[in-house]
Amino acid sequence: MEQRMGNTWRMTVNEKKFIESALESELRIDGRRPFDYRTLNIKFAREDGSSEVQLGQTHVMSFVTSQLVQPYRDRPNEGTLSVFTEFSPMADPSFEVGRPSESAVELGRIIDRGLRESRAVDTESLCVVAGKWIWSIRIDLHILDNGGNLVDAANIAALAALSTFRRPECTLGGDDGQEVIVHPPEVREPLPLTIHHLPIAVTFAFIGDENMVIDPTHYEEAVMGGRMSVTLNANGDVCAIQKAGRQGVMQSVVMQCLRIASVKAGDITSKIKTTVESYNTERALKMVKRHAPPSKAVDVNEPSQKAKQILEEQKLKSEECSVSQSDDMDVEQGRINKRTDKTLSFTSGPSSWDPYSEGVNTDELKATLASRGSSAVPMKLDNLGDNTRDETKSDEPLSDVNPVSSSTDSAGKEMAINREKTLQDAVKPKNKRKKKKSSNIAAA
Repeated sequence: MEQRMGNTWRMTVNEKKFIESALESELRIDGRRPFDYRTLNIKFAREDGSSEVQLGQTHVMSFVTSQLVQPYRDRPNEGTLSVFTEFSPMADPSFEVGRPSESAVELGRIIDRGLRESRAVDTESLCVVAGKWIWSIRIDLHILDNGGNLVDAANIAALAALSTFRRPECTLGGDDGQEVIVHPPEVREPLPLTIHHLPIAVTFAFIGDENMVIDPTHYEEAVMGGRMSVTLNANGDVCAIQKAGRQGVMQSVVMQCLRIASVKAGDITSKIKTTVESYNTERALKMVKRHAPPSKAVDVNEPSQKAKQILEEQKLKSEECSVSQSDDMDVEQGRINKRTDKTLSFTSGPSSWDPYSEGVNTDELKATLASRGSSAVPMKLDNLGDNTRDETKSDEPLSDVNPVSSSTDSAGKEMAINREKTLQDAVKPKNKRKKKKSSNIAAA
């Protein structure tokens, strides 16, 4: 009881009296009822066979390993199971480094007795060669924080680690068939342990003459006069009982503790199984992601129903691809035809609706009209030029375009009249010059 004695110096007389008086009213300092457990959390590491349990402020880690050893002479066909505990000063100031203390030895014996005496683990399945080689299972318990009730927390951590542990698969080979070949996990899948049931430890603390609580904290352990740890499974089978402390316990109280412990054991067992199932599911998903699924083989001679469905799906996909390719080719051909029509309409001659576009030089007309001060006609000529450009840029055929509009008719007539005037004005000076020359010749 070193851990209880270590916690005593931190407790004052008033604190002890407060805990005892609160229990008389069926209340505890953390707000629980006398037969309520603290919050239980179970976590698993990436590697198989490692767990982490947190029961309130109590924190325990467990690791399970295996090794091939020679069996005992009295049990040549059975493997071995051993439990080792390590108390770190980080968990409690009363823990010392080096030689295991009495509390560490007591904790290991309680858990070991509950597992081995109840034969929870099938040790005969751990035999490789009778009388020569067996698997030795080792459970290491590390106390990280002592918040009270280390027995229950360490027991749950050990069971969770055993449930997720997998030993390497081994076969016999060699000339005489007695050589053991251990296969790594990459070659063959490791094998889980055969666990028949889960022995759950439930601890009761006796404070005063009539007060009894379950799952005591380290403050309640400093006040308690005795303790009893009952180990049983979900079926109610008693696996082990450990009584510590000087305070005596009545037979009726022991039976009451067994009834309460059977209910708590069922709840804790369901909690462990649920977390282990979720861990196994995640592990299976990781294995699926790591190893790609093999390709489906189809028997050509006798195709099954699934094979027929696969072939039909492939045919439908190929047909859809061919249809989509043909549609893409038709769309592309249509685009090419439109482009050729545009180029033809652009490279053709002047528009058919303009009867004067071939014989009229617009630059000369603009120059002559500007000299006369006319500003209306050039505007119309510019608009006429814009209209001709817009019509040539249209995508429709030339025959579909309206050849003459009202504005273009008036502009064309004015252009014709102006051209005739300019021609007459250009001819008149020449006639006058000829007449002058002829008159000069006659005078001479």
